[in-house]
Parts: sequence; structure tokens; C-alpha cells
Amino acid sequence: MSDDAVLFRAVDRAAFAVAFSERLRTAGISVDLTATELFTEALTVQQADNQRRLYWLGRVTLVRRRQDLDKYDAVFAAVFADTVVAVDPQSRRRPLDSAPDRATGHGIPPSAMVEDGAGLPWITMPTAATGRAEDANTGLAAPERLPSALTGLRDTPFDALDPVQLAEVGAWLESAREHWPTRRTRRFATRSRGTMIDLRATMARSRSTGWEPTELVRTGPVHKPRRLVMLCDVSQSMQAFITPYLHLMRAATISAGAEVFAFGTTLTRLTAVLAHRDVAVAVDQASNLVADRFGGTRIATNVAGLLKSRYGALVRGAVVIIASDGWDSDDPDQLARTMARLSRRAHRVIWMNPRVAAPGYQPLTGALVAALPYCDALLPGNTLDALAEVVNSTR
Repeated sequence: MSDDAVLFRAVDRAAFAVAFSERLRTAGISVDLTATELFTEALTVQQADNQRRLYWLGRVTLVRRRQDLDKYDAVFAAVFADTVVAVDPQSRRRPLDSAPDRATGHGIPPSAMVEDGAGLPWITMPTAATGRAEDANTGLAAPERLPSALTGLRDTPFDALDPVQLAEVGAWLESAREHWPTRRTRRFATRSRGTMIDLRATMARSRSTGWEPTELVRTGPVHKPRRLVMLCDVSQSMQAFITPYLHLMRAATISAGAEVFAFGTTLTRLTAVLAHRDVAVAVDQASNLVADRFGGTRIATNVAGLLKSRYGALVRGAVVIIASDGWDSDDPDQLARTMARLSRRAHRVIWMNPRVAAPGYQPLTGALVAALPYCDALLPGNTLDALAEVVNSTR
């Protein structure tokens, strides 16, 4: 395999990308259609003239989680009947151990933990960019969209705000309608600056100009809102943040059609209540509906209950936000199994923990250590700027 012609002689690159992605899914790696499309484009743009280059093209486009690297290596070796260890000599000097580590708690290597309070663990990954102009988003700019009553409160923790200011936060969140997540559909529509030319529409317009195509009709993909599911911990340890998170869930319900739930020892659906047109009434009714608030927490039981309920199908392909500080009375191993199921079903899983913003914070609780390998982002969500980051990370 000395050149690209030999490596892909008489091979359809798209068919190869689909077949290789299917092998990775069979091995337990989550590979979506976007990743497969990126791999196909990479094979077109960059010549895979040897196995090393092909290995890295597939790895950077198809693998999103560090714990899937060993599976990817095994599949690549099986497909090309050669070892891949020499291809990846330095990226992982310490292999991941699937067995629980007694030092750290639940299978996360020590290098994954925060050291000296600098940054977040490696599990917090950035949002993958598709590289297309139509998929780009500017994000929710907190300084430009804040009402005058909140101008000087960007970095103020929510537990220091009064009810009037929290209501202003809710109104500000509802204005973020265009920043909630969307998904690309198979449909196309006419665009003023589309990336493709609609030949049929262009020829139809050329009838009035003697069949001279003087005006090109451009087209582009149609985007629809992506389903959003949010679960909020209403236990005693989260009491100071329940009200602003209720405003966040109301904004997601009104603007993005989200499904929202509150959980303590039991799971309570709040979608219909928070959809009330009056903000104060919606928040009061939601607070009264949750009978087990300010009590204990059973994260694994409630997430598993959601997946088994009639609303479990809504999680498929959705962005799931879990707002909790990680204090859980359930077995961490049970939470790890439940989060693994959730991550396979959801498009993205975002864990929002207001304690992350504390100086020197380390995610050492059993629940967080068990859940973080299956999360795409760990964010604080304790201030207006942090909440804007949460909204932007859903895209």
C-alpha cells in the first residue's frame, strides 16, 4: 500500500466509510452519520496514501471519546490485518483500565482528574465542529443581550440574586430561542447564499430569459430544532439553584419545546406546568408539584426510570442536560450503567454542576466519577455567563 491508488483501488470511499463505521458500531463505538460524512470528506480532501494516514483520518473524525480508542485500534487492526500499535506510539502512554480504580473510585485514570484546580477533567470535551458555514453559530453573547437590571450581575452566583432578578434571568433565557440546538434534516430549501445550485429551479427560471441561466437558484439543508431533555436535582444540597434552573427549564420548554423533569427521590415531569404563560405562576406550580424537594437524591434510579418510562423514547437523539451536584444515595456502579445507556441513546449529555465553579474543585464524589466518562461536557451553570455557556454547548 504505497499510494492512494493502491490503497483505494476500485473502492467507493463513501461505501468504505459506511462499512468501516458499521464495524466500529458493532464494536461498541458510537459513530453517528455526521462522523461518517466527515470521514468520507476527509478521505476526499486528504489522500490516504498509507495505513498511518488512514488510521489518523478515521481516528480524528470517528472517535469522540477516549475510552473508545482501544476498540478503534482493534477494529482497524482486524480490517487491515496488521497491528496498529506502531501507528499510535505516543498518544496514550498509560492505557485506560476498564476495572474500577480503588484510588480514584470508578475506573477513571488519575491523569483524568483535576490537578491543582486547573481546568476541568479530560471528559469535558468541546463541541465538535462540522466545518460547514451553514452549521456555524455565533453563540449566546451574555453582555449584549442582558437587560439593564442584570448588566452588572454577569458573574454573580444565582444564590445571591433576589426573586425579581431571577425573573429577569428567565426572561433573558427565553430570548435565546435561536441559540437552542438544531439538527440537519434531509430536506433542502431555497437559500439566498446556499452552498449548492438547484439546477431544476435554475432551468425553470431561465424560461423567461431565452433559456439563458442568468440567475442561479441556490439551495441549502433545512434545520429543525433538536429535542432537548433536562433533569434538575431538587434535593437539599441544590436548594439555592432550584429557582434559576426552573427558569432555565421554562425557557427551554417555551423556546425549544423541551421535556423537563425534576428529581429527588422520585421523578416528576414539569413540562406542562412550566409551559404556563405566566412566569410566576409556572414557577410556583412547579415548586408545589415536586413533593420530594429538599430531600434526598437518587440519580441512578430516576435516570433509569426516565429511560424505562413512556418518555424514554424522547431521549433518543436528544441533548440531555442533568443539573445536579453529584451527591447521590444510589450505588455508583448502577449510575455508571445507567449513564452508559443514556449516552448511547442521546446525542449529547451535559452535566451541569454549580459546585464546579468553586476554587480547587475536584469531581471526586462517587456519582460524578462514575458518570463523567459518559458525559460530553461538565459545566458550572452558576452565573449568567456560565448559563450562556450551557445554552451554547447544546448546539
